[in-house]
Amino acid sequence: MASSSSMLAVLATLALLLSPAASALSSTLSPDFHAETCPQLDGIVRAAVQAALTSEIAIAAGLVRIYFHDCFPQGCDASILLNSTSARETALGPNLSIQPRAMQLVESIRSTAHAACGPVVSCADITLLATRAAIVASGGPTFPVPLGNLDSLAPASQDKVFDLPSPATASVAALVQSFGTRGLGDVADLVALSGAHTIGRSQCGSFSDRSQRADDTFSRKLAANCSKNPDRLQNLDVITPDLFDNGYYKALGFNQGVFTSDMALVKNKTTAPIVKQFAASKDAFFAQFAKSMTKLASVPKPAGNVGEIRRFSCLRTNAQSVVLIDTAVDAVDEEEGFAASARDVSV
Repeated sequence: MASSSSMLAVLATLALLLSPAASALSSTLSPDFHAETCPQLDGIVRAAVQAALTSEIAIAAGLVRIYFHDCFPQGCDASILLNSTSARETALGPNLSIQPRAMQLVESIRSTAHAACGPVVSCADITLLATRAAIVASGGPTFPVPLGNLDSLAPASQDKVFDLPSPATASVAALVQSFGTRGLGDVADLVALSGAHTIGRSQCGSFSDRSQRADDTFSRKLAANCSKNPDRLQNLDVITPDLFDNGYYKALGFNQGVFTSDMALVKNKTTAPIVKQFAASKDAFFAQFAKSMTKLASVPKPAGNVGEIRRFSCLRTNAQSVVLIDTAVDAVDEEEGFAASARDVSV
């Protein structure tokens, strides 16, 4: 049983969790939401992301993937970061390639931001800002994102996670329909957001349907590369893989799209002209990409903006963190009890 000291610790923690900053609902989202409560937030995020990319450039693609896979199912709520239960989203097929290092970067930024400003910034907001910073640092455009999002209290349901479009999809109509259910009904949204593949990488198993074909030179090249190492990572932009530019669209023009869904864009009469436009003009791509990323960050949440600001870890809800704190306190009290008993015996 927990001692009085451990009970006081838990009560203090609960009081902290129930304070307005953690439990109040934020009804109005704004790019300037943190301007007064954490004016140094952008600087904190940019510095952390730049340091991470200097060490490992692939984290940029990892952040972009988290952004899309968090916001698409049920709005941007950091549900994808929760990893302390068997129901975690990262255990499901569409999310198996989510980078743990990118998740940890978000958590590291949370820790720094909360130390500087107090627990006023959600993990959902940090994910949006970190992804934007990574895109800009990689050569891409900046764009406004709505801030003031609260963190979810549970992972997204399996059916919502499996709403994520598959890279094996060959039907542009199916992709357009899927995006349309999230308020991304403009076909240009589909083409522009696919352009995030310009800094993407994927394991061979993610495009086996493409690499197993033998009807074109690039498919045969993919097959040869994957036969040597099925777990190897393939650049999705084979022209400028580490730069956020329009090289992805140029590669599509040479039939060098890695995913089936990539090649579908260049073969469809509706999307092909947009692919051609973006291949010819980086500015046109950047303008539409910025617009579409803001729309993706605004995908409606079924229950509205409800939840909490995760105070202890982006990877756990506050309630889960309290349990861990209580368990740790009990363990310390038990050790102290044994030590006291030992002293009594020695006397």
